[in-house]
Amino acid sequence: MFVKEVSVKNPEGLHARPATFFIQKANEYKSSIWVEKEERRVNAKSLLGVLSLGIVSGTPIRIIADGADEVDAVEGLVDFIESGFKSNH
Repeated sequence: MFVKEVSVKNPEGLHARPATFFIQKANEYKSSIWVEKEERRVNAKSLLGVLSLGIVSGTPIRIIADGADEVDAVEGLVDFIESGFKSNH
């Protein structure tokens, strides 16, 4: 299991459009991935789950992954969040 904390810097937070991009990015990895805000943890590959966290700009969240590509998954998603949800490819 690999975990990293990141703050969402996107001015709109993690609402529908960036959440959709985030889910697409999470689905590129084989590992099980979760997003945790405070004590609530949801599947990072579930749009409704991620939206239900109500993540606004400045919110610290934890990205947690468990599986064969867990480090790549967490690092890739943290980089994606820090980029303002802009894909590198």
